Amino acid sequence: MTSERHAAIALLHRYADALDRRDWAGLDSVFAPDVKANYAGAEIVDGRENLVRMIRGYLDKCGPTQHLMGHEQAVVDGGRATMSAKMRVHHIGANRPDLVFEVFGWYHAEAACTSDGWRIVGWRQEVTHEVGTHEVFGRV
Repeated sequence: MTSERHAAIALLHRYADALDRRDWAGLDSVFAPDVKANYAGAEIVDGRENLVRMIRGYLDKCGPTQHLMGHEQAVVDGGRATMSAKMRVHHIGANRPDLVFEVFGWYHAEAACTSDGWRIVGWRQEVTHEVGTHEVFGRV
């Protein structure tokens, strides 16, 4: 794997780690300030600050999570990269371990090599299956 390809794929892993550790500042090393994100059509967000606010709106009310990714793909062309990875995300209710929500699908990303390193400029979650309840996020 080339170092550019590895660096691009590492963005996906940093995203998952930041969410599971609730390291919101860590998302600065994942997303460009002007990122455009689409979470399965349910949440469409412009800008890293708004994206982090949206993510926190879910996970701050949730208990432990595990964002798993596999079968990562990346095509690097100069200073741009297109990536995808299968994802499976498990959420447990805060103080309610009987509440769970799990989602399966793909993450798709467009990244650019910036003066700060690789950053995601376009992000899309493709959901293929959900099981459980949105109550883990304090929502019905």
